[in-house]
Amino acid sequence: MKILITGYSGFIGSYLLKKLQQTDHELLLADIANGTDICDWEQVKKFNDVDVIVHLANLSFVPASYEQPKRFYETNYLSTLNMLELCRINGARLIFFSSYMYGHPQYQPIDENHPIQAFNPYSQTKVICESLCEGYNRDFKVPITIFRPFNIYGSGQNPDFLVPSIIQQAKAGKIVIKDDRPKRDYIHVEDIIDAVMTSIEIKSEDSMLRKYNLGTGISHSVKEIVEMVQGLFETKIEYLCTHEIRPNDVLDTVADITKIETELNWKPKISIQEGLRRMVKN
Repeated sequence: MKILITGYSGFIGSYLLKKLQQTDHELLLADIANGTDICDWEQVKKFNDVDVIVHLANLSFVPASYEQPKRFYETNYLSTLNMLELCRINGARLIFFSSYMYGHPQYQPIDENHPIQAFNPYSQTKVICESLCEGYNRDFKVPITIFRPFNIYGSGQNPDFLVPSIIQQAKAGKIVIKDDRPKRDYIHVEDIIDAVMTSIEIKSEDSMLRKYNLGTGISHSVKEIVEMVQGLFETKIEYLCTHEIRPNDVLDTVADITKIETELNWKPKISIQEGLRRMVKN
């Protein structure tokens, strides 16, 4: 197959690229890293005869979405619109990476039928993009798989994110956390890649819109993550929690992954303990 990957130089994209390079698929790469602006239709429409598009490129750091909302809305919306239009013209399938979409959970574990609730500018862009996907699927029968990953982590992740930040601090001898109560469902990046690879290989000719949570079905508090990381070092790592509470923070999220287990026969393989061990070792 001819597969176009957007955002191949990013955290998930770099893992996916390495995996796909081991296959016989023909790869097309679109990323600001190779000079391709996927928000520019004139550049995007030059990609021809594409079978599958894996759309990973987006702006995703939540604090930055408050500082630069227009940039986030424009980039995430236009890039997704262009990929959908490219799918429509080429008769291609889209694999779209969304996000945790459920706000303050009304029930746990959270399945894909849980009401959607944007709770920051970044997640609002994803709500808009999912709606765009629904429109292209309804009106033009573009086959789409939407992944809603919970908390992704792994080696090579931006150090601004929680898990790499904790590990970086531990290596310096002291961990300082603002609020260690929130619990999250952490999923390793390599399990994410397995889900994408499974989705790519689906030979279905239908024009379905599929939505899948990506998680493990288990949540861990920040304090638990800190303690696990501390246990991976032979020396004593100091720990301080400043108890700075983020307003409106969600205190627990657990993914219901029954749907993807049933339909794609996918299960996460890497435990949080193993994932953290790999990150500390790197």
